[in-house]
Amino acid sequence: MNRIKIISVLSIVITLVSSCSKDDYRLDSKNFGPFIRFNLLVNSTSNVPLEYPSVNTVLAPVVSYENKSVKTLKVPVTLSSTPLKSAVTAKFSAVTSGDVNSFSIEPTNELLFEGSKLTDTIFLSFEKRWKEKQIITLKLESTSDPEIHIGNLNTSVSNDVLTIILGEVSTPYSLSANRIVVKGAAGETIDFKVNFPNGFIPSEIENLTIFKFLNGFDYSLTHDDFGDNRKSITYHLTLLEDIQEDDVYYETSITLINAGDYIATGTTVLQIVKPIKSNRDILTNPASKFYDLSNQFYLTYGENWFDRSGSCAWQAFNAFTFPVVVTKDNENAIFYSDKGNTNPNDDVYHDAFKIGFNVSTGTNTTNSFNLKRWFSNESTTAANSPGFNITSALEFFPENGNSKTNGKVLVIPQYITITGTNKNSYSIAISGEGTYKEISTGLFEISFELKLTNDKLFGGTISSQYRIYNNKVYPTLAPLNESCPKEVTL
Repeated sequence: MNRIKIISVLSIVITLVSSCSKDDYRLDSKNFGPFIRFNLLVNSTSNVPLEYPSVNTVLAPVVSYENKSVKTLKVPVTLSSTPLKSAVTAKFSAVTSGDVNSFSIEPTNELLFEGSKLTDTIFLSFEKRWKEKQIITLKLESTSDPEIHIGNLNTSVSNDVLTIILGEVSTPYSLSANRIVVKGAAGETIDFKVNFPNGFIPSEIENLTIFKFLNGFDYSLTHDDFGDNRKSITYHLTLLEDIQEDDVYYETSITLINAGDYIATGTTVLQIVKPIKSNRDILTNPASKFYDLSNQFYLTYGENWFDRSGSCAWQAFNAFTFPVVVTKDNENAIFYSDKGNTNPNDDVYHDAFKIGFNVSTGTNTTNSFNLKRWFSNESTTAANSPGFNITSALEFFPENGNSKTNGKVLVIPQYITITGTNKNSYSIAISGEGTYKEISTGLFEISFELKLTNDKLFGGTISSQYRIYNNKVYPTLAPLNESCPKEVTL
C-alpha cells in the first residue's frame, strides 16, 4: 500500500465516521446488543496512539495506523456490554506482508474479558529494526459467546480489522536534565535518564557509544537493565572521590552524541556540578520575591538591550517564573507547603536562592531571557527547544549573606538547546552575573549581563544587558551607550 492510498483510505474513514450516528460508536449494549471491536485511538495532531489513563470522547477508532516507532504498540480491543456474568474469550489473527521475526505479539491469539474488565490489549513488540515498509493485519475472528457481534453495529466502519503499516522509523533520544548539583561526598549517587520518544532496540544500544565526557572528578557510570521499558534508560553516576571543598568549583559534562541510528535531539549536555559554597541565611529568601504560585499566570517582566530594526534599544519581554523545588535536606531548602496533611514525606521545599522560567502545563515554552527574540525561525516546542524553558536560571547571593533588599545575582552556567524549524539544533552555553535590589517598596530589580556562547552561531561569545522586575510597572529605562547583539538565523 503506497502513501497516496493510505491518505485516501483515511480520508474516506473520516467521512464515513462523521456521517454515522453517535449510536454507531456507543460502548453501550442496552439497546443494540453486545459487540467487540478494535479501539485504537490516535491523537490527531501528533499521530501518537492514546494510552491509559488518557481518554478522548471525540476521536473515533482508526482502521489503519502507520507506526514509525519501535516502542511497544498497544492495541486495545473493547467489548460493549454491561458487567459480564461469566468470562468471555475472543480469538484474533495476525498476518504480515514482511518479516515475521521483526515483531512479536502478546497474547498470541486470544483475548479475555471478565466482570467489569471490558477491554483487553494486544501488545506488538519490536526486537529489531525493519528495513522496508510492511503491513501487519489484525482481525477479530470469533468469541466464546455467539451472541456477541464481531465489529461495530453498522455497515460503514466495523473496526473488526486493523491494518498496521510499519513505516519509516526514526529513533531520536535526549537527556532528562541539563544540570544536576551534587553535594560532593564520595559514594554519592545521582540518577539521570536518556529518553527515547520513539523507543529503542536493546541489541542496538547495548554496545553503542552514546556519550562523550569532559571529566572534572572521578566517578563510575552504570545503567539499569533494559527490561521491557523502551521509553528510557536510567543511568547512575556515583562519585569515587570526595569533592566537598567549600571554595572549589567542580564540574563534569556528559554529552549525548549521534550514534548509529540514534540522533541526539533536545537536551544533549548534562553538567554535574559542585558549586562554591556560600554562607547565606535562607530566611532572606530572595527567590520568593519573583514568583507567586497562587497565580498560575504570574510573570516577571524585563527588558534587554538588543538590535531592533538596525539600532540598539531596550526590548520588553515577560516569562512565567517559578521556584526551584528541592528536597528537605538541601542546604538552601525553605519550607513551602505540607499539602494539607500531617505526612512529612510529601512536604514541598523550595530553594531560597534560585528561580527558573517554565510553563505550568503543556508542551510549549516560555520566553526565558527573551531568547525567542535572539533567533529567527526557531521551533518553540519543548521537545525541540527545551532551552526556552530554563527551570533553574538565576541564583541570588544576599549582601553579607543576610540582606533582604540587595545582593549579587548569577546566571546559573549551563548548556541549553535551541532548534530551528529547519531541524538545525544548537547547544548554547549561557552564563552571566549582576546585582539585584529593592528599588522601591516591594519592587525588585535584577540587573545583569547574559552571555551566550556558540562558535557556529555567534563566532564565540556575545552578550546583552538585562533588567528584570517582579511587577509589570517599573521605571522607564535610559538608553545605554554600548553595542548590542542582533537576531541570528538558526
